[in-house]
Amino acid sequence: MATHRNQLPTPQPLGPDDASHTLKLWVLCLVPFIMVLGNSMLIPVLPKMMKVMHLTLFQVGLVITIFSIPAGVIIPLAGALSDRIGRRPVMAPSLVLYGLGGLGAGLAAWLMPHPYPWIMASRLLQGIGAGGTYQLAMAVAGDMFRSRRRASALGLLEAANGLGKVVSPIAGSALALIIWFLPFFIYGLLAFPVAALIWLVIKEPQSRPARGGMGEYWQGLKRTVSEKLASMAITFLAGAVVLFILFGVLSYLADVLEKDFGYGEIPRGLIIAIPVLASAVTSYVSGSLLARQIAAWARPIVVFGLLLIALAMVLEPFFATRQVGWAMAILVFQGIGTGSVLPSINTMVTSATQTAERGVITSLYGSVRFFGVALGPPLFSAAMAHRFWVFWLAAALAMLTAVLSWFVIDEQKMLPQKMRTASAASVSKPRRQKLS
Repeated sequence: MATHRNQLPTPQPLGPDDASHTLKLWVLCLVPFIMVLGNSMLIPVLPKMMKVMHLTLFQVGLVITIFSIPAGVIIPLAGALSDRIGRRPVMAPSLVLYGLGGLGAGLAAWLMPHPYPWIMASRLLQGIGAGGTYQLAMAVAGDMFRSRRRASALGLLEAANGLGKVVSPIAGSALALIIWFLPFFIYGLLAFPVAALIWLVIKEPQSRPARGGMGEYWQGLKRTVSEKLASMAITFLAGAVVLFILFGVLSYLADVLEKDFGYGEIPRGLIIAIPVLASAVTSYVSGSLLARQIAAWARPIVVFGLLLIALAMVLEPFFATRQVGWAMAILVFQGIGTGSVLPSINTMVTSATQTAERGVITSLYGSVRFFGVALGPPLFSAAMAHRFWVFWLAAALAMLTAVLSWFVIDEQKMLPQKMRTASAASVSKPRRQKLS
């Protein structure tokens, strides 16, 4: 045990393969960037879709939901399949399917006299394709980076996801000025080249997992989950809560900016991009910080971010329909909170398992995230009539998740030993003794 303690303060060197993965990481960053366009690019266009197709606010919110729910169902299946046959053979075809779904929705809107059912069917197909994208990119990053650099790599992936959220409402608004359904065609234009890059550039680590039988695979998975169930459950919850609130608020904001303030597509997209930009920048900074002190900072950063989101939700209804400047300033705090939480959660989830099980665990986490995204817009549509109650219930949810994160998440169990530091051990040990 003494030898073990003496080894803890020594920082683990980067693995011999870490420095060679820069190009692969940048290619992987294209995956969350493309995937997030699936919802974010349409949010500022929803009011226009409502008018053109004569839809209710609930119906137009389902355009987001029908993409997210099948993605959430497919994600764990894609993850388990990737554990068996590899990440790349799942990711590349998924991106092709994602692009085909977008093209189908665009063609339906262009050619059909009543396109709404056809758009919904195409969005369903697109959501199925999205199920094999971002979470597997996270799994690949976890496979490639086995040192504390994993945190910065996952922070970069989340920043790319955030950058997509920044660009997409502006791009969606600009494209809708030409014709409202043009954003659908962009999915195919972007997804097909990225699928080709994934196939050509991503070479997975040689030590492929899950070579044994399915029984051995599921036994290992069951053992991992049983040992870390409580921490995993709360990390999954935190990821879902922050995205549920983010997409719910953004869809609500898009409607308010048009109805109460009369903003057109471009101003609406620019305003919606502000809190999302704050989230993207914070994700990058948070990932860099975690790469230095992952065990010491992982849980406190999650709690800090959730408390910021809760504060923003308490204050936001006072300004949402009165002063755009103050409302956006408050939503910047929500963006900072979101960008703080996600890299830390992502790192803990991808680090909680061996390579053999990383695909399915990371993908289960992705499913929960997608369900959060799916539920946000339709539930926040109730804020049009019950603004204070909806926002304050969201604040209570974020606060409850923060409390559970502080007392339940055990970063010492979630992170492999080589990613821990002496400072993290000294911080965590007294807390565990008090709780026991």
